[in-house]
Amino acid sequence: MLEVFSMAEHRSINAKPANGKPLGVANPYAINLDSFSKRLKMLYSHWNEYNGELWGASSILSVATPPVSEDLRYLKSSALNIWLVGYEFPETIMVFLKKQIHILCTQKSASLLEVVKKSARDAVGVEVVIHVKARNDDGTSLMEVVIHAVNAQSNSVHPVIGHISREAPEGKLLETWDAKLKTANLKLSDVTNGFSDLFAVKDDTELTNARKAAFLTSSVMKQFVVPKLEKVIDEETKVSHSSLMDDTEKVILEPARIKVKLKAENVDICYPPIFQSGGQFDLKPSASSNDENLYYDSTSVIICAIGARYNSYCSNVARTFLIDANAMQSRAYEVLLKAHEAAISTLKPGNNISAVYQAALTVVEKDAPELSANLTRSAGTGIGLEFRESGLSLNAKNDRILKPGMIFNVSLGFQNLQTETRNPKTQNYSLLLADTVIVGQNVPDVVTSKSSKVVKDVAYSFNEDDEEERPKLKAEDKGGDTILSKATLRSDNQEMSKEELRRQHQAELARQKNEETARRLAGGGSISADNHGTVKTIGDVIAYKNVNDLPPPRDLMIQVDQRNEAILLPIYGSMVPFHVAIVKSVSSQQDSNRTCYIRIIFNVPGTPFSPQDSNSVKFQGSIYLKEVSFRSKDSRHISEVVQQIKILRRQVTSRESERAERATLVMQERLQLASAKFKPIKLFDLWIRPPFGGRGRKLTGSLEAHTNGFRYSTSRQDERVDVMFSNIKHAFFQPAEREMITLLHFHLHNHIMVGNKKTKDVQFYIEVMDVVQTLGGGKRSAYDPDEIEEEQRERDRKNKINMEFQNFVNRVNDLWRQPHFKSLDLEFDQPLRELGFHGVPHKASAFIVPTSTCLVELIETPFVVITLGEIEIVNLERVGLGQKNFDMTIVFKDYKRDVIRIDSIPSTSLDGIKEWLDTTDLKYYESRLNLNWRPILKTITDDPEKFIEDGGWEFLNMEVSDSDSDNSEESDQGYEPSDVQSDSVSDDEDDESESLVESDDDEEEESEDESEEDKGKTWEELEREASYADGEKGADSDSEDERKRRKMNTFGKARVPEKRSLCGSLPKRAKLR
Repeated sequence: MLEVFSMAEHRSINAKPANGKPLGVANPYAINLDSFSKRLKMLYSHWNEYNGELWGASSILSVATPPVSEDLRYLKSSALNIWLVGYEFPETIMVFLKKQIHILCTQKSASLLEVVKKSARDAVGVEVVIHVKARNDDGTSLMEVVIHAVNAQSNSVHPVIGHISREAPEGKLLETWDAKLKTANLKLSDVTNGFSDLFAVKDDTELTNARKAAFLTSSVMKQFVVPKLEKVIDEETKVSHSSLMDDTEKVILEPARIKVKLKAENVDICYPPIFQSGGQFDLKPSASSNDENLYYDSTSVIICAIGARYNSYCSNVARTFLIDANAMQSRAYEVLLKAHEAAISTLKPGNNISAVYQAALTVVEKDAPELSANLTRSAGTGIGLEFRESGLSLNAKNDRILKPGMIFNVSLGFQNLQTETRNPKTQNYSLLLADTVIVGQNVPDVVTSKSSKVVKDVAYSFNEDDEEERPKLKAEDKGGDTILSKATLRSDNQEMSKEELRRQHQAELARQKNEETARRLAGGGSISADNHGTVKTIGDVIAYKNVNDLPPPRDLMIQVDQRNEAILLPIYGSMVPFHVAIVKSVSSQQDSNRTCYIRIIFNVPGTPFSPQDSNSVKFQGSIYLKEVSFRSKDSRHISEVVQQIKILRRQVTSRESERAERATLVMQERLQLASAKFKPIKLFDLWIRPPFGGRGRKLTGSLEAHTNGFRYSTSRQDERVDVMFSNIKHAFFQPAEREMITLLHFHLHNHIMVGNKKTKDVQFYIEVMDVVQTLGGGKRSAYDPDEIEEEQRERDRKNKINMEFQNFVNRVNDLWRQPHFKSLDLEFDQPLRELGFHGVPHKASAFIVPTSTCLVELIETPFVVITLGEIEIVNLERVGLGQKNFDMTIVFKDYKRDVIRIDSIPSTSLDGIKEWLDTTDLKYYESRLNLNWRPILKTITDDPEKFIEDGGWEFLNMEVSDSDSDNSEESDQGYEPSDVQSDSVSDDEDDESESLVESDDDEEEESEDESEEDKGKTWEELEREASYADGEKGADSDSEDERKRRKMNTFGKARVPEKRSLCGSLPKRAKLR
């Protein structure tokens, strides 16, 4: 089938170059004889091997190329010319025999083809005979000579001559030749399939041309088309589809306009760029851009498809852009994207071509079966010298085998879809995605991946009027309904408020969350032993291996041996060594008689806060020394000893801690440095957080992106950090706007060491302006020229730094889009400042900002990076009338993790946070008090079945509990965790479950320094223990009612899971109107 695309010139010997400039006097054409010899040998080999299967049992091949045309068209005859000799020769007839090749052409073509005679003879042993046609000659006599040669070399009475039957003869020369073949004693056979199979697998040169074409295509889409559309929509200008087509075509033909370093004379378009919107869509490549204006109102869809050629090799990319899409459109696009990725991933050597379309169809039938009828009937075609290579269509019936080196235009779409809207220009819409993909040895290579197709990059929201409709669409969709009618989208009589829509969506999320939690807990997820209060362990500590190593005594005085890290104490006339690692604390004091006392407390088994010493397990029957005290009149010596012990203890503890941390590090792969050919991407003059240790002056360094990771280094040899791509969990780029720094932040899967610090967060930043405080005292005028100039310099510096970081990020993102990094799913995320809010995640107030995948705070340390996908629920605490602030508690799916609480969030941010949580499909609850989450999570992990039976997380739902309390006496008693129902509970568990409502006293006790605890038990502590013991004895004699009353007073009014019926059903929810 002949494909014709108008409005472009066809590259050939007699045509002008693509840039329209006239050729110079010198002949610019030169045939690559090595390539010619190689490919001629391939032609004859393929012809002989598959003669009966693909070449129609032909003994002669006839290929006739038509005259030059102003239309852009794809012909097998032209493809053979370009594939074999590198150029198209119009009005040329080539006849391939077993021993000769006859070429009938003009004088100009003959002079160029003269050089191939020797190469053809050396390669396959055939003689090239060139017949030169005069200008006014119709070529009849020369054709007779060729046909005579055919009959002379044929062994058959009726020789079979293969020709391309789908190409109708054009021009007088080809019509005459076609008539000669039909009247001669020859049998005609179609050899289209033979040429298709010959061109299917590309060599390295062809793949390079295709990659360059794809790079140009995706660059035009990313760097021109997308910014152009964004500008038109943002400024609400009127521009026609045809105007956009013309502008895009000019950019393709002049790559320098988008800084693509390809020669314009080697570049052409595959077809006129296609822009469609306003309800009129045609998903065929032969579609055209009409003169209607681009339509970008709410729920509109814009389809853009562009194709570029480099050295005649084609590439294609198509993208669909969604403007204020509703839930139905978003869901359809997500299904299409998933199906498109499934089709691409199936392009592997050895698979049937039919498996590609089947993979896409399977996704659609599983995720959205109602859209199957709208799916295009193929997933694309082969692409190369022809835009659509016959025989390589990606449909359900093609059983050909995929081979490395094949190139496909994977094009998939939904056509003629309907959406619920009253606007006729948005009722009908279609979706289309297309990429150029090379079949690799192992995985497919998407060479147009530079142009993103993920939802966040193609979905735009410019209209806030439909905010009320979209959440409800989303909620209905999540419910599993496949067909959304008008009644399910919106009430016919009334508009629902935003809060009501959000409440409905949250109710649906609650149901899904409880089902998900039930499945995970039933499967044993997140119910292993709690790791709270993990203690450090120390190995064998040996001060001296034998007695001879002890230093000589000095008047039976306390000695500190720095070299062997030991303390020698005089006991009963002998110097007894103690390793400093077993010293818990040391203190000194002086009485009124100027007598000094030194008190040393040791770590012994059974005492609180003591590390698990392996020696205590080895020598279980041994007697341990708990503490010693010495008296001395020499206060100076006592002070020196105390100071030396503390310094030595601090050094040993720090060293052992670093050694233990390094021992727990996951082994990382080695950094592969970029070769000299491909220089690493660099960013200079950066600071790092956490900083390197040491007392020297801090230095800036450079960050380089190499083959498989980043390297940060300063001028000092020991200051170097490698961050592997495979270890990066999240990457963030935050330009300076209201902050003083521009930064890159990496949140890692596994810890690494930065200097002597173990960390999962590494940050590189530049201060965009100097933090200088003027001490002059007087306030400068706002119209001071020096002040204005200084502010302008600061703005220029900030913009320059932000641009340098942005360029670095863009280049790294392009690197991460390569096929071998696709599994890492890496891309720099940028905080959404407009969704940010103030809060206190640690000790100081900070500005916390959501991103597309996380909730982060990257300015103040310690950093906050919370992955949204790891969040189970969010509880908004201290929410109520009259409250100026509230708290946010984040509970993770891994119940072994401590919850994260962000305190003191202004109440003015409450609605914004609830809206953000709802749109990101995170279930949130509200409570009036702060909950103590450790015992709650422990209760869940101890008895997950009861937690599920009691309704899961719905015990946090204030609305459900308030409504149930009117009709249920059980709800007044609250939920009693299983670990407080028995009288024989251990003291530790009673202490831990003392209250579900946190108090300031609890926090203060948890934050006390270890130095205070090291002083031993005071009289007050002993009295408290005695009172606890008395309370336990008294509890045994209390009545059951008294104990319940005391338990309820302990729990307070905190909301915890209610007792439910044993049937395991979830609590009833209010019906949605």
